[in-house]
Amino acid sequence: MLEKLSDRDVARQILRELKWDSRIGWAGIEVSVDNGVVTLTGTVSSYAKKVAAQEATHLVPGVLDVANDIEVKPAGAFVRKDTDIAKAVRNALEWDALVNNERIQSTVSDGWVTLEGDVEFWREREDAERAILRLAGVVGVVNRIKIQERPVDAEEIREQIEYALERRADREAERLRVDVKDGAVDLWGRVHSWQEKRAVIGSIGHAPGVTQVRDHIQIDPYF
Repeated sequence: MLEKLSDRDVARQILRELKWDSRIGWAGIEVSVDNGVVTLTGTVSSYAKKVAAQEATHLVPGVLDVANDIEVKPAGAFVRKDTDIAKAVRNALEWDALVNNERIQSTVSDGWVTLEGDVEFWREREDAERAILRLAGVVGVVNRIKIQERPVDAEEIREQIEYALERRADREAERLRVDVKDGAVDLWGRVHSWQEKRAVIGSIGHAPGVTQVRDHIQIDPYF
């Protein structure tokens, strides 16, 4: 079992991780920690840097949850007109081999990109968002893409998900509960780290018939 770190130690390690990550530009970011819950504030020049800061924070032992309140203020080479962002979004979707771009529409307003449409798998919904989050000028992404509804066997989905959990997060599979109703999946239980949680949630995106994923998993490195 890991020794529990103080909030001050966790904050210190987060700042060290932010400084080390060359993607971020950490100088404009402030960190506060309260019982393992981290709040990130400040400003960065791109949405990609905001996401990178969140990812880097989750790598630090002792971090349970992250409230990412970093504000995106494009400057210099990151400033783009909405029309240019919209064109870049379309190009990114078209060039991504894992995204069915013809079924996805986007709207750009003041740098905010809203994605709409419908796809077959939850994984496709996530892939579409990942395809555009690094574009210059993007301030944030609102993902409203829906998953096509289809008749599903809840028990079959549960078995597929549990099998995937056993393959991709073997240590956690026995401690997680999977509930499926009308294509919506609820996940309950505890994992040791953000990486394990991502592996669990990622495995669900490939299950046919899953229209929604509700995450109730708690991160607890000390159990």
